[in-house]
Amino acid sequence: MKYDYLIVGAGLFGAVFACEATRKGKKCLVIDKRDHIGGNIYTYEEAGIQVHKYGAHIFHTSDDRVWRYINQFATFNRFTNSPMARFGDKLYNMPFNMNTFYQLWGVTTPAEAKAEIARQVQESGISKPKNLEEQAISMVGKDIYEILVKGYTAKQWGRPCAELPSFIIKRLPVRFTFDNNYFNDLYQGIPTEGYTAIVEKLLQGVEVKLSCDFFSNRTELEEIADRIVFTGMIDQYYDYCYGELEYRGLRFETETLDCDNFQGNAVINYNEYEVPYTRIIEHKHFAFGTQEKTVITREYPTKWERGQEPYYPVNNDKNNALYEKYRALAAKENRVIFGGRLGQYRYFDMHQVIAAALDCADQELR
Repeated sequence: MKYDYLIVGAGLFGAVFACEATRKGKKCLVIDKRDHIGGNIYTYEEAGIQVHKYGAHIFHTSDDRVWRYINQFATFNRFTNSPMARFGDKLYNMPFNMNTFYQLWGVTTPAEAKAEIARQVQESGISKPKNLEEQAISMVGKDIYEILVKGYTAKQWGRPCAELPSFIIKRLPVRFTFDNNYFNDLYQGIPTEGYTAIVEKLLQGVEVKLSCDFFSNRTELEEIADRIVFTGMIDQYYDYCYGELEYRGLRFETETLDCDNFQGNAVINYNEYEVPYTRIIEHKHFAFGTQEKTVITREYPTKWERGQEPYYPVNNDKNNALYEKYRALAAKENRVIFGGRLGQYRYFDMHQVIAAALDCADQELR
């Protein structure tokens, strides 16, 4: 065997594992079917602006180990994620907080906001939420659901909220303070040199082969390493033997504009179902940019089909049960480790990917 590890995928999980294995003296080959490293956190420079090619990525964590680790490879600015939501011709603060409640109802105290939400929840008659729609209404009432949840979520997942699991909405914070910070985490920011620079540093001293599709060269690649770290789709690895897991796709429209400020915020959500995109990202605002031009990206959720890029696993009961079948196959593997959002079929934030990769490397390399 030429390598100790073949790592399929040059995203964050694969890069962290490769870095740790290389530090332990292991010889690694990292491959990726794309023509660049970094996976979905890949950034590139346009008009002096770091552009997030595959959507907004804001680093946040309360895990001291993860924060210390990532700071070996980057300096972070003080960016705070404070998205806005547009519905019709009005703008609302996100996540749901006292600013949002004031914009909706004119209330100025937490007691008034809680009373209005309680009134709407009682009026709904929902006691045991069975789906996302009922969960949202039971959390924040019908007004917020109709304006800030219903259309956006239906676009994002390609189905009505009444057909989605309730846990999705539970990730959204509800605050009775005038705090627009989306995350509660202790550490938050954007790397000043972009995310690609982090992955470049993680992969220093590691052999990397791009535009290399594992499945087009599977027989050859499986023979050159003792162990495989696979970060692609677990169902594809097993040739969809139990059927396809569901994913959501994304399409991005990015343009450079001859103005210095398009929307005044890094992220503005478009919550009406009739607007085909879910949000517009203005990349310069991640870094407090003062460039004469600006770069924006419209983000369109799409139905995923085999051969397209998968972005979000659809973790409903049906897909989770199917994944368990694939996970049982994976548990019997002697040579293959599955990692990352696609390999483990779950939604990971960046800090969770790093933690999972470090745990995997610790267990594998100790």
